[in-house]
Amino acid sequence: MTPGIKPLVAGNWKMNGLNSSIGELETMRDQFRPELSAKIDMLVCLPFTMLGKAGDFVARSPMRIGAQDCHRELKGAHTGDISVEMIADCGATAVIVGHSERRTDHGESDEQVREKAQTVLHWGQMAIICIGETDEQRKLGSTLDVLKKQMSGSIPDSAENGEIVVAYEPIWAIGTGLTPTAKDVEEAHRFMRAELVERFGEDGNTIRLLYGGSVKPGNAKELMGINNVDGALIGGASLKAEDFLGICAAY
Repeated sequence: MTPGIKPLVAGNWKMNGLNSSIGELETMRDQFRPELSAKIDMLVCLPFTMLGKAGDFVARSPMRIGAQDCHRELKGAHTGDISVEMIADCGATAVIVGHSERRTDHGESDEQVREKAQTVLHWGQMAIICIGETDEQRKLGSTLDVLKKQMSGSIPDSAENGEIVVAYEPIWAIGTGLTPTAKDVEEAHRFMRAELVERFGEDGNTIRLLYGGSVKPGNAKELMGINNVDGALIGGASLKAEDFLGICAAY
């Protein structure tokens, strides 16, 4: 953890979840009691189809909801796309941009991720900007070079009205059950912090750095206790309230 930063535990449901899944959110909301919400922030990023209903559902709770992507433009003739204004209108307060699955499946570049992040921040939302290396890049010893390039290209120059969060998700660890060693995670997050401080000065020490990649209740305490790890971005384990709350319990 980083002194002075309130941790964020964020779930990413990806292309999972129907309106019938609202019961899992209900349990998360009800179990996010004051003693826990005083320690951490909780966020669940849902499919677009669930945002409206979920926004009403958590409106009077400290639990927050977010989206998993957005269009870079504020509005316009972009059939099938969703704007940040639409997302905010549902009651969401955050958007994930640049997830490796978007970069891979849709060919999103650092520049496109940066443009989306700028739009998210323009609307006063939290932009969770994802970075991470492939298994091939890791084996070549290029992890830090990849992180440097992605951070430089994907992170806007200022937060405007919103909040920048950076999530390190080694691609080879997402959904595989594999995790880097604590030493590897610490090295990556120390490097990321140094890059942010070099670019933003002391403000770089206030940006939350999340770790993602096969985080589970069984390994959360070790991972969340690493220096400069200010929370987690969780995939599969966020679909079930019991698992997600088990990770939150690491704090």
